[in-house]
Amino acid sequence: MEKSVSLSDVTLAILAGGAGSRMGQPKGLLRIQGRPILEYLIEQFHWPGPSWLVTAPGREHPPGWERFDREITDPVSGSGPLRGVLTALEQLDTPLLLVATVDMPGMGNENLTWLVSQITSKTAMGIMCSRRTGNETSVEPFPVLLRKEGLVGVRERLETGRLSVHGLLSDPGFITVTSPTDWNERVWTNLNNLRDFKDYLSGLGRPEG
Repeated sequence: MEKSVSLSDVTLAILAGGAGSRMGQPKGLLRIQGRPILEYLIEQFHWPGPSWLVTAPGREHPPGWERFDREITDPVSGSGPLRGVLTALEQLDTPLLLVATVDMPGMGNENLTWLVSQITSKTAMGIMCSRRTGNETSVEPFPVLLRKEGLVGVRERLETGRLSVHGLLSDPGFITVTSPTDWNERVWTNLNNLRDFKDYLSGLGRPEG
């Protein structure tokens, strides 16, 4: 980690603005172990820096929103997660922004802290994780770490209709780092649908949310 960067200088933003059409409800309304998923996440992340919640019009103030230092809302809906990234960058007042999503409850403080520690070059504009699955390597768009200066590139992508977060890797300064091999598959759990959610709860020892 750069000497001038500490975790308190990194804003954590959790994206929770999606409609959750495949889940049957907005994912920000899910509950884990009897608690709102946002409350569950903020306790798992235990972030020392600013913590923001990014929502969409009509889906403000989901359960647990008050646990965050700030809630910010996208100006428009339906533009995908890259719009949420831009919304956070536009209001960022720390050098770095770490973006996670509401549908990856397997992530913890140690995983996010590790990613921040990979900013070792001032030329890196942003970082995503790559991981090995068998003989294949895949790149995960979240969590993603961005410098404040990445605002220009992200805004340009939105304005030209290039909405893929993964696509940022084609921009100068965006790199991948290989995640530690001891991160198990649950770290990368993505709650795309109700079956994913039930499987995650079952892994926690509770079949019902």
